[in-house]
Amino acid sequence: MNEEKIRFLLVNSTNEFLVEYNTLEENSRYKLTNFSGSTGEALVTQDNIFLFVDGRYHIQADLEVDHEKITAVKLQTGSRYLDELLKYIPENEILGIFSKKNSQKKYEFLKSHRQIKLLENDPLDKELLTFRCLPPHPTPLPTGEGAVVNELCELYNGGRGLNIINEKLTMPLDKISNKNFSQNIVLNKDLTGLTSEEKISKISQNLSDNEGIYITDLDEVSYLFNMRNFSQVFSAKIRGKCLIFKNNTILFVEEKLNHLPEFLKSLDKEIFIDKSTITAFDYSLLKFPKEIVSNPIKIMKSQKNSSELKHLKDAFERTDRAVRAIRDFIEQNDNISEFDIAVQLAKEYKNNGAVGLSFNSIVARNENSALAHYSKSSKNEIIKDGDLVLIDCGGYFEGGLATDITRVFVKGEPSALHKKIYTLVLKAFLNAYNYTSIHPQKTITGYEIDNSVHDFFNNQDTEGFVFNHGLGHGIGINVHEYPPNLSQNEIAKTPIIDGMCFSIEPGLYKEGFFGVRLENSCYFLENKIHSFVKMNFEKKLINFEMLTAQESQWLNEFEVK
Repeated sequence: MNEEKIRFLLVNSTNEFLVEYNTLEENSRYKLTNFSGSTGEALVTQDNIFLFVDGRYHIQADLEVDHEKITAVKLQTGSRYLDELLKYIPENEILGIFSKKNSQKKYEFLKSHRQIKLLENDPLDKELLTFRCLPPHPTPLPTGEGAVVNELCELYNGGRGLNIINEKLTMPLDKISNKNFSQNIVLNKDLTGLTSEEKISKISQNLSDNEGIYITDLDEVSYLFNMRNFSQVFSAKIRGKCLIFKNNTILFVEEKLNHLPEFLKSLDKEIFIDKSTITAFDYSLLKFPKEIVSNPIKIMKSQKNSSELKHLKDAFERTDRAVRAIRDFIEQNDNISEFDIAVQLAKEYKNNGAVGLSFNSIVARNENSALAHYSKSSKNEIIKDGDLVLIDCGGYFEGGLATDITRVFVKGEPSALHKKIYTLVLKAFLNAYNYTSIHPQKTITGYEIDNSVHDFFNNQDTEGFVFNHGLGHGIGINVHEYPPNLSQNEIAKTPIIDGMCFSIEPGLYKEGFFGVRLENSCYFLENKIHSFVKMNFEKKLINFEMLTAQESQWLNEFEVK
């Protein structure tokens, strides 16, 4: 910072592809702060480091960071991170940001409020050289969740490291064909509904000879080319960027990405880009960049066709089986830990045909379940009679679309408070799931559904338990996809339309007590929300006297046992 003559520096959680679920090895914010949450960035000043975290991570940040060096800035529901960030940077100061780790849209917003210096290289990336040179065996991550991650590597990658897929991994050959794109595989049309040529032609047919479109979002690239890569844990995306022209398409993957900057600089065409997904570095290379007003690939990708919905129904059926098996595992075994459950859960997914997990499973006992994104799965947290266990998990199957489900179990008998909070969350879910029945109308938005759940909880005696995150998110190649979105953010005002898939996951949490979250992944079709998840709700955790007649009728759609 002294060399660059800056007193303020933004350190990111993302890598150069701007992915949300970045590995800790590529997460500079984690290296700086020891905070392992999936999102949240750090502002380095001469005197302090400020870590910005949303409601999912307030408690986790308190537990993970050194408070003598780092101040956790806890964002409240509805507050915008960038607005809060600016409050910590005086107007006459220069903020340094890494051009390869921030989107052009974010750069332009910050530039409109403060002086910005673009820095090309992140010095914290130098640690990657050490990691990449390690021998090919399970590499412990520098965090409490490392043991669990390594167990998953053992299950899915033959114990040979995070970035190597096991050749012996059995996958249905009639479903997937390998086209030798390194570790990238190409899906057959029965899983995707459309060939890559058919998808790309929907874009290219609207381009003139002097135009192109540059796609840098990994979900979009993976979607367009019907390609997946399961060699990294918690991901199905390929690493690549592409350019689509009227009569030609170029995909840069693996080592070919090194040639991309020079190629971008050589282009004399107008190149359409999405400022929210292109890095400021890539944008600076283009001679004639032109912003896409509405990204057509996002909409195409979000509207799952009948083949994709068929695959997701099958994938969630297998996900349900894995979660039912882990429910039995908890009921039938004593002296087991969070760690034991997490490892058994990964085995159950594999037994049901998963080729990987869609994110690091959350297995949280009692007080730990109050952390919305707890991910330690400790060997020291032993499940005892009367303990509550929250499990949030998902998998990837041969089609490479993520599943996501959350259930709460109790070992033995629950307390009255367990039953009250569980039932309140169940009521919130049932009302959100049946939103179109309550409010019949032509269009609905995630913003409206989320708002209705917040209103519901605000009118209940929740015993000090709070709902401090969005109601749900889109689901696709990434376990978090937009559109749709169910929250109080502006992006949630996009209408939900046929084929969109999303989670509904209300929750109530109280630090020092416990948390309850119930999540069903759903899809929207013919003006109605339908549930992929068929996994039962827990009868012994429901206070049926708290349910209205209508809620009891709605509950009949789901198994309760």
